[in-house]
Amino acid sequence: MIDDMLRTPEAIRDAERWTAHNYHPLPVVISSAEGSWLTDVDGRRYLDCLAGYSALNFGHRHPTLIAAAHAQLDRLTLTSRAFVHDQFADFCRELAELCGKDLVLPMNTGAEAVETGIKVARKWGYQVKGVAPGMANIVVAEGNFHGRTTTIVSFSTDEDARADFGPYTPGFTVVPYGDLAALSAAIDENTVAVLLEPIQGEQGVVVPPEGYLPGVRRVCTEQNVLFIADEIQSGLGRTGDTFACDHEGVTPDMYLLGKALGGGIVPVSAVAANTDVLGVLRPGQHGSTFGGNPLACAVATEVVRLLATGEFQRRSTELGARLHAGLRSLVGKGLVAVRGRGLWAGLDIDPALMSGREACERLAERGVLAKDTHGATIRLAPPLVITEEEIDHAVAQLAAVLAG
Repeated sequence: MIDDMLRTPEAIRDAERWTAHNYHPLPVVISSAEGSWLTDVDGRRYLDCLAGYSALNFGHRHPTLIAAAHAQLDRLTLTSRAFVHDQFADFCRELAELCGKDLVLPMNTGAEAVETGIKVARKWGYQVKGVAPGMANIVVAEGNFHGRTTTIVSFSTDEDARADFGPYTPGFTVVPYGDLAALSAAIDENTVAVLLEPIQGEQGVVVPPEGYLPGVRRVCTEQNVLFIADEIQSGLGRTGDTFACDHEGVTPDMYLLGKALGGGIVPVSAVAANTDVLGVLRPGQHGSTFGGNPLACAVATEVVRLLATGEFQRRSTELGARLHAGLRSLVGKGLVAVRGRGLWAGLDIDPALMSGREACERLAERGVLAKDTHGATIRLAPPLVITEEEIDHAVAQLAAVLAG
């Protein structure tokens, strides 16, 4: 009966009666998916140009990942970290090698990875750098999005995410994104880390000025401060390299990973760093019941192996060039600006034409799913398995929407 109810927008609203209204989804009810395509309960197909905010970098139900999940489901799903299981070491080793780091700490969600990074940086600051107890400070950027826990929203500049959730956690200094001078000036003897997204996704796929990330790396090294890169959305092939930091030859002290690491099947996140950083943790100081569970490790190991071939990074580079060329052709024809890298784009629509939400609704009517953010901006992040023809189709539908 519920399935029948969900076949109309009115029924969707009725179903939402039972759900806290923390999301405002498009009026589409998905029942199945394959590759780059989704199918709703009425059998209508949609090209997925959001990919679960990069959680579906390898498309829906990638056969290698599904096979790994099925095989593990028949053997073992959860032990907790009270015991060691036979998938754990391979996952940690292969992910550490992909990152070029000594150690990995598996968690579940992106927000957990960020919280872990904050805790590790503070502990490193006290035990290694010698910061006075209770004085550790982390520099972050305006327009950031690192999750929605109480600590994380404490340093958000998005009032929708932050308002009415105080009292807020202290220990953060906010500076303008892309402003190296402001970041450098904010660092003092109590600063333990700089936490940044190499490309700000939620803000509208904002790419920092050329030279900014190398400058951050240099300043952090000079000031004995950890550089933490939140690559939860930007990492794992999305931008055309394994990590967005790679485009400027930058290696952070700590990677925060998630979303695509779970292959679109299970939530998996991780922190990767060297022994001198992650080695500050001792048993009992940090953990997670489901972090690094057998099912998660089995899937995520296959994700790492897919990335190790370089195929998906190449696809993102080549197909991303085609996507951005098509989008740039629409600037002045309804688009004000296009930003991004690889298969990731932020589009500013002329607000006199329509809002980002309205654009996404019109795209959905044409069988393309995307997501708006901050008024007249929409984001495109199709799965890395998308084809040239599908990219051209998405751009053509956007052009038709803008043309009215």
